Amino acid sequence: MRELPEYDGEAPTPLEAEHASRLLAELERAAPSLARIAAQPEAALPLLFQDMIDALSQANVGFVYRALDGRILAANDFFCELMGRRREELADVTLEQYSHPDEIGPLLDLFREHVRDATPFHAERRFLRPDGTHTWCLVHVSFLCDGNGRPTGTIAVVLDDTIRRNAEAELRESEAHYRHSCELAAQIRWTAAPDGAILEVSSRWANVTGRSVREALGHGWMRALHKDDVATTCGAWEDVLVSMDPLDVSHRLRTADGTDRWFRARAAPRLDDAGKVVRWYGTLEDIDDRKRTEEALRESEERFRLAAKAAGLGIWDFDAVQDRREWSDDFKRMVGLPLDAEPDPAVALALVVPEDRQLLQELVDAVEVNDSEHRFEVVLRIRRADNGEERWMQTSGWRIDGPNGRLERVLVTIRDVTEQRNADERVRWTANHDALTGLPNRAYFNQHLETAIARAREHGETLALVIFDIDNFKEANDTIGHDGGDALLRAFSARLTAGIGERGFVARLGGDEFAAFVQVMDEKALSGLVLPSLQDVADHLECDAHGIACEATAGAALFPRDGFSTDELLKAADIALYAGKSAQRGTLTMFRPQLREPVQRRASMLATARNVIADERVMPFYQPKVRLADGRIAGFEALMRWRHDELGVLGPDRLWAAFEDFNLATALGERMLDGVCRDIARWREEGFDFGRVAVNLSPAEFRREDLFDRVMACLHRSRVAPSMLELEVTETVFMGRGADSVSDVLERFHREGISLALDDFGTGYASLTHLQAFPVDVIKIDRSFVTHLAPDSANAAIVDAIIGLAERLGMDVIAEGIEAAQEARYLRERGCGYGQGYLFGRAMAANAVLRLLAQPQRPSGELE
Repeated sequence: MRELPEYDGEAPTPLEAEHASRLLAELERAAPSLARIAAQPEAALPLLFQDMIDALSQANVGFVYRALDGRILAANDFFCELMGRRREELADVTLEQYSHPDEIGPLLDLFREHVRDATPFHAERRFLRPDGTHTWCLVHVSFLCDGNGRPTGTIAVVLDDTIRRNAEAELRESEAHYRHSCELAAQIRWTAAPDGAILEVSSRWANVTGRSVREALGHGWMRALHKDDVATTCGAWEDVLVSMDPLDVSHRLRTADGTDRWFRARAAPRLDDAGKVVRWYGTLEDIDDRKRTEEALRESEERFRLAAKAAGLGIWDFDAVQDRREWSDDFKRMVGLPLDAEPDPAVALALVVPEDRQLLQELVDAVEVNDSEHRFEVVLRIRRADNGEERWMQTSGWRIDGPNGRLERVLVTIRDVTEQRNADERVRWTANHDALTGLPNRAYFNQHLETAIARAREHGETLALVIFDIDNFKEANDTIGHDGGDALLRAFSARLTAGIGERGFVARLGGDEFAAFVQVMDEKALSGLVLPSLQDVADHLECDAHGIACEATAGAALFPRDGFSTDELLKAADIALYAGKSAQRGTLTMFRPQLREPVQRRASMLATARNVIADERVMPFYQPKVRLADGRIAGFEALMRWRHDELGVLGPDRLWAAFEDFNLATALGERMLDGVCRDIARWREEGFDFGRVAVNLSPAEFRREDLFDRVMACLHRSRVAPSMLELEVTETVFMGRGADSVSDVLERFHREGISLALDDFGTGYASLTHLQAFPVDVIKIDRSFVTHLAPDSANAAIVDAIIGLAERLGMDVIAEGIEAAQEARYLRERGCGYGQGYLFGRAMAANAVLRLLAQPQRPSGELE
């Protein structure tokens, strides 16, 4: 504790002035109350003081009324807060309990000194709190006297001094930090006479320039200056010698190693009482790295400006300091304004479509008031000022604050992303629709079917699921050609859509298979709705070849009679369809339990598959994948083949049912993987560079918990590096049973270095969600988009969008089914990296691959 000294004439510090101002303000407020209180009987004083003190409780100043023996009779809330005690506890607190031990004696001495004359006093002291901490406070103590002038008690005004003390400590720390920083700074220090002659130079001059300190004295330092900087530097020095202003000039010095480096020379004069220069004190700071960085930054900014212009970014710059707005020419062009248009926020905001206008205004306002993370990014729509065309704009904005934390400017950039957004929308549409007919695809249909079943279950309704198949479509397609077959599929889809209309949901499941679900009351109503769509499918169809007669067959199942789930209804309707195609084509067949004969055929297929596995008749064939840039082989796709005793080598389509059976699918997958790994090992031993070999994994294989271990064990047995293998999957893997574990398994494969490819992209099985959620490395464009591909073909926009999407996601693209050189050229020009198809080679046995690799690296298809 210390008594504060009387005013000595020195100007108070800002903190002292603040404390004094607060103290006087509170005393002035309290003066009328003190005058009235002094006239009251002594017994009433505590209550009266408490009323007065409570009236001042909102101030951050403590007030306390004590008896002469030290007892606290009244106090306000802020004093209680400083003491860390409740008001009712204060009456029993002694001086020793709330005073620092080092201050009790001096405090009593100070009190005795002033109580004799009842003179007020000031002191700095610490209040002890119950938790053991203490609070530094400034205390002003005044005595209350009776009519005879004898002291009867004291009233103290207490100010929290913690902030001031902390500020003083921080100031001392700052001064010490600055002092040590100066002492350790890597600068050349110097002094000069009033006429500018150098008197002293630190020894670092010699280390830096290789010249002695003596050489630098007087005006010898100028010999180290770069010749191009002599005039400007000496001129600046001569000017400040006259004006006595501080010196701040940058120049180059020749250093000890013979190179020139930039230095910043700063100096200021020390003046005598008459205002004349006594001596100059200065430093030389090496700023060469900073100079080079600034130059690099200027070059970078110029490159950015050119890049921004090339990228077509429009700039809206708001200077909050000068309240000035600027629009770049690209901004005006982008929104359809004339180049001489004056920046007007109201005009710009009016161009935004009403649905997005409020959102933009709120984002800009939030940035301006700093009620955000200093930036925003949003995609919104505008209508061009010149022609009203609606365009999508990617809009980004951010605030720039000055050193004081206040807003200096807000920058907003816009970029026209209409084409990109349309392409993305086309990709999204493609992921859910069939490209040929425009109908929803299988995945999208299944989603809606599950919803419809749930709704029918909730409302007790009957739901019919119908599966359609065009009879003899393969023969018709062979007769009228692929173009005619496509036209037939489109015509049938149009007939289904028109016939069922808004009463149901129509989709193309794949090939010549369609499906629909409708809400009906009974089988008769369903027949009346479906049958007109089945007859004369090829009516009004114009083909290059001769006319054809074509009908369609349908099989139907009812919910809840024939099944309670999507899978059950699909199986029942499928059984009805096969029964109808076998017995009575061109009509609708309702499911009956006895229509299960197709299931027996499926069982026969599964038995064949078991024999193939047991007899080790599975063999991989390989189709080459090439780099479209140079036609060189980049890898192979392994395709399953199996040997029939009579028919020879057959494809997997003869065993399709086996791939839906968990055990058989995994067994066939094991045989394929074993064979592929053996062949890879053999090719590697022969010294051939064959890239990656892709192997298809069926959805059933992903339901095995040991899939990852099985694949890695196979690679280990064959001593094949994981980087030589690529695994191809379709979206059915992500949607089927066991899909929950797919992400983890794929991540583990990816971490081991195995590449992952998403097959059949664009056929309804590939989803943007899956591209983002799973570690996909390669997208394979389905052959249906590649056939007859040309710049003006219907599929060109979709292919371009898929390639662009893959590029943004950092994925490779492989186009399947390339059969013509013009298709390969188009894909290569659009940035597709790889391709496969008959143009480059058909699937071949492992021995044929060896012969191919031994030939000069040029596939059969010519790209030029």
